[in-house]
Amino acid sequence: MSNRHPVEQSWDVNGLTLKGLSWGSPELPPLLMLHGWLDNAASFAVLAPLLEKFHVVALDMTGQGKSDHRSADASYQIWDDLPEILGVVAQLGWDDFDLLGHSRGAIMSGLLASAFPERVKHLVMLDAFSPTAVPESEFPVQLRKYLQQKSTLLHAENRVFPSVDDAANLRNKNGLSEQSALLLARRAVKSCPGGVTWTSDRRLYGASAVKLSRGQISSVLERLTMPTLVLLAESGELRSSREMIALLGEFTNLEVEYWAGGHHFHMEEPAIFLAKRIAGHLQRENL
Repeated sequence: MSNRHPVEQSWDVNGLTLKGLSWGSPELPPLLMLHGWLDNAASFAVLAPLLEKFHVVALDMTGQGKSDHRSADASYQIWDDLPEILGVVAQLGWDDFDLLGHSRGAIMSGLLASAFPERVKHLVMLDAFSPTAVPESEFPVQLRKYLQQKSTLLHAENRVFPSVDDAANLRNKNGLSEQSALLLARRAVKSCPGGVTWTSDRRLYGASAVKLSRGQISSVLERLTMPTLVLLAESGELRSSREMIALLGEFTNLEVEYWAGGHHFHMEEPAIFLAKRIAGHLQRENL
């Protein structure tokens, strides 16, 4: 196991303060990591130290971990974070970089890489690659859900737990290992009367105002011209979706592999083998 220790990071972008963690010397090749829904930068606390040949930066996305919540008029669409991500990259001084995302972060990584393929040298997507397509005819229904939920969630409060361990236990019951749940919970709670509560913005639980259509998703995946590796968990969230697996098979530009474990397989042992596979992909020549 590597002994590289994480360093706390902070950036002010577009009126928001984003927090994160970094591993390794800034002189090493840059690798940006984006976590999944309701997770935080600690999602990569196991994997990142093992990628010793890279300067890894993992963000707490807005409304999660230690980063700011968005303003009351804003939303949490999967593309809303992209300007802030680019702002962080600019402050880091990265003209181009490698990109890795897990779950919702993998979807966001695909969007960013498709918009700026010349800047993303290599892409890795962990247990996700695309949102589920929604027919264009369903747009008004989707918009209605969003509008109905936003005002309610804006004023909703997160659950209170007696301790961090109790908060972590909830994640543990939902499928995370005890160690992984505690890693995430320590960065995802704050003190409050009665104990601790989640830092996450309740609006993250709400419906998106707009869902991508099949054609839009295809256009994103077609634009991933950089070496792209999709690693799916054998017991993950996509394995049983025939629709998503069929969609994945349509794109020969995506290299797809299945790995043992559940949705957070990148946080579990033996992560060393996963790290070796990812490092090999990131060191592949971009022709």
